[in-house]
Amino acid sequence: MPARTLPTIPIADVQAHNTSKSCYVTIGTKVYDVTDFIEGHPGGGDLILEHGGQDVGAIMKDEISHDHSESAYEILDEYLVGFVVSGKVLDAVTESGHPADIVPLPPSEKGIADLKANGAANGVATEPLYAATGMSTEDDLSRETDPTDDYTTWKFLDLNKPLFMQMIRSKFNKEFYLEQVHRPRHYKGGDSAPLFGNFLEPLSKTAWWVIPTVWLPPVMYGTFIGFLNLGSVPEAAAYWFLGLFLWTLVEYVLHRFLFHLDYYLPDNRFAFTLHFLLHGIHHYLPMDKYRLVMPPTLFLVLATPFYKLALFVFSYNLYAATTVYSGGIFGYICYDLTHYFLHHRNLPAWYRSLKKYHLKHHFADYQNGFGVTSRFWDYVFNTELVMEQPKIVKAT
Repeated sequence: MPARTLPTIPIADVQAHNTSKSCYVTIGTKVYDVTDFIEGHPGGGDLILEHGGQDVGAIMKDEISHDHSESAYEILDEYLVGFVVSGKVLDAVTESGHPADIVPLPPSEKGIADLKANGAANGVATEPLYAATGMSTEDDLSRETDPTDDYTTWKFLDLNKPLFMQMIRSKFNKEFYLEQVHRPRHYKGGDSAPLFGNFLEPLSKTAWWVIPTVWLPPVMYGTFIGFLNLGSVPEAAAYWFLGLFLWTLVEYVLHRFLFHLDYYLPDNRFAFTLHFLLHGIHHYLPMDKYRLVMPPTLFLVLATPFYKLALFVFSYNLYAATTVYSGGIFGYICYDLTHYFLHHRNLPAWYRSLKKYHLKHHFADYQNGFGVTSRFWDYVFNTELVMEQPKIVKAT
């Protein structure tokens, strides 16, 4: 999905758009052009014009005078045209020796330096806004979400309450669920947002070190048995590396066609709940460090059919099947650890491009970039993420 790059708009310009010919409103720093919605507003166009050029966040949350549903916020999002220039930006213009480098927007490199010096760098649109997620950069994934404000605005899930029961009882339609589950949040209320809220809660969390602790011993044993009983070390190594290579394809297929089965989901809450538990929660809360790797019980369920497939394909030699499967499971261990480190560790320079690539899958384009340990299959199947940043659009 391509990025939407939106301009910053001076506050004076926003306030000037307060007529039926051109009407802007704001919520926080977001600017909406609601001119085309004036006639269609259920409460009457006069109510919009009354608040033209002003911030309507408070009035939309006032349930006594104006009870706005989640659909109202969804409609409003369609009219997003930019961001309001903050007071800090104007202060930077006043204090700058070369204000023409700051406004008209976008600022020059000298202007950006002045803005940063005045604490206003975030008040200008120096980054793209991705419509699918509402984010601009990977740093946004770690920006704290206020659970109360988030629920009031979107009416999706309340991060203060167990998520599972909210999903089971939900009345979302598929379009709304998919839009919201791919709009990342960052929970700062503890180690993890509550999922079950009961004795099942610990079973939903897995620390990264559990993966090598549980799976590396059987992989080493299977590898040892294979190398011991196959004809030669080169033959055994060939089977083992075949399994490792096949894992990269399995990783891609699972991520694209199972974890992101998004638009083929049945339109009902039970399908949404299964999707949420399997992978949706990771896109909803991508920085939750205890729900980044796969719980051993879930992996065992997914891995069993592949073991039977290996026995079938290599039925001529049990040790060949075991060796291939061991190489594949080692690939899975590398995948889960890589996935965790991409989210939560500073990586060597040669690994950073992979980190940027995967995090862009989260904050920009979840419909592409399915490779985690490698971009190879994204290249083969034409699902590579475009890493270039779009150009800044000037305010008009």
